[in-house]
Amino acid sequence: MKIRLAGEMTTDSVVDGEGIRSVIWCQGCIHNCPGCHNPETHSFSAGFLKDVSEVLKEISELEFQDGITLSGGDPLCQIDACLEIAKFTQELGLNVWCYTGYKMEELLKRCEKENKLKDLLLNIDVLVDSPFILELKSYEVPFRGSKNQRLINAKESVKQNKIILYKD
Repeated sequence: MKIRLAGEMTTDSVVDGEGIRSVIWCQGCIHNCPGCHNPETHSFSAGFLKDVSEVLKEISELEFQDGITLSGGDPLCQIDACLEIAKFTQELGLNVWCYTGYKMEELLKRCEKENKLKDLLLNIDVLVDSPFILELKSYEVPFRGSKNQRLINAKESVKQNKIILYKD
């Protein structure tokens, strides 16, 4: 299986989730939010393809990282590949954060019919949801770009079929 990436994995990030993290930059996004921090990641034909097995090997060789962040682009546009990455990361005892332009309410409805999406969300610790809204841009909301975005406990939200916020 392959994943389309926007760039190589970034290590030692402290702005893409709690702790020291490595970030996987997925390529492709349907949301195209005005003012997006990463507009070069929107095209589904840009970036490059990489075997997921190579990404897993890179993750297994990481040191001094608290977790992995799936960002982009929108990782939920590549559910199969991101599911493999998230499961593997969880098996290593690392936490998983994921950024998406989808709202969790929509994702919970989709989980009723999309088992792989449900499995992916059950392997994500924190989901940063909702599109970036330029008019709501703020530096006062940790790990988010705009005030409408939420830090969601993805696993519990799926289990309880309702939004469970992650601590701020």
